[in-house]
Amino acid sequence: MSFSSKKRIAILQLGVLITAACATMNINLPSVTETPTGERQPGKIIWRDLLTNDPAASQRFYGELFGWTFESPENNSAYTLIRNNGRMIGGMIDTVALNNRDDISQWVVLMSVEDVDASIARVTAAGGEVVTPVTDLQNRGELAVFRDAEGALLGMLETRDGDPGDRSAEFGDFLWDELWTTDIDNATAFYGEIAGLEVSDIDVDEGPAVPAKYRLLKSGDTARVGIMPNPLEGLDPVWVSYLRVASPATIAARVADLGGRVIVEAQPRPIGGEVAFVAGPSGAGIALQTWPLERQK
Repeated sequence: MSFSSKKRIAILQLGVLITAACATMNINLPSVTETPTGERQPGKIIWRDLLTNDPAASQRFYGELFGWTFESPENNSAYTLIRNNGRMIGGMIDTVALNNRDDISQWVVLMSVEDVDASIARVTAAGGEVVTPVTDLQNRGELAVFRDAEGALLGMLETRDGDPGDRSAEFGDFLWDELWTTDIDNATAFYGEIAGLEVSDIDVDEGPAVPAKYRLLKSGDTARVGIMPNPLEGLDPVWVSYLRVASPATIAARVADLGGRVIVEAQPRPIGGEVAFVAGPSGAGIALQTWPLERQK
C-alpha cells in the first residue's frame, strides 16, 4: 500500500474517531472560553486539540518544555484541557481510550465560523471533503472536520458562548497558524470562499536575488492565518500551529530527552524571528517561533 493510501485511510479513521469522541464527550466538553463573549470571529483559529496515543508522555513533554498544566473535565477520561499560565489554550484527546489502535496522532486546528452548516456546504461546493459531519458538542458548540481541496485537515467550530477575544501571545501560548500546501492560489481561493477571508501579501527578506512574498488571509485589518509552500519533502499538506518561545534552539535541545524529535533545527525565518519544527512523543508536529509582541497582528 502506498504512503498516500495509508494517509487517506488514516484520515478516514480520524473522522470516525472524532465522531466517536464527540459522542462520548459532548456532555462534558467545555466551552473554548471561560468568559463568554457572545461574539464569533469567522476565520479566526480559536482552538487546537492534540490527538495522542500516549497522553502521559505528551503531558510530560509539553509540561516540561512549556510549563503547561493539564486537567480532565469531570466524568471524561478521554479528554484533557491544556492550560498555560492558568489560561485554557487547547485540549488533548486520548485515542487509545476511544479504542483507536492506529497511530493518527496530530494537532487538529479549529477555525471559527458563524454557521457551521452553511460553511460545510461551502466546503463541499469548493472541492473539500467532509471527514466528520456537523456534531453537537453542547457547551462547546457545533463541530465539523474536513480536508480541503489539497488534503489538509481543518475543523470548523460554531461556538455556543462566543469565541475567545484577541490577545497578545505569551511564552508557551499559541502564536500563529499556517497552512503548508502544494497550491497557494488554490488554497487562497478555497479558504476565501468558505471563511470569507481576504488576501494580503507581504514582502519577506530572502535576499535581493530571491524576491518573495508571504500570503496572509485577513479578516478586516487582522491577520488570521498564513499560507506557504510545503517546506518538507514527503509531507502531505497540513495546518501547522506555532508556539511562541524565547529560544527555539534551547527548547529543541531538550526535545529528544523528553521522547520527541527535532524535524527542523532552529533557524532564522524570512518573515521574521527564529523557528524550529519538532514532534512530540506521539509524533504530532508543532512549530516553535520567536516573535516581537508588537508584530503579532
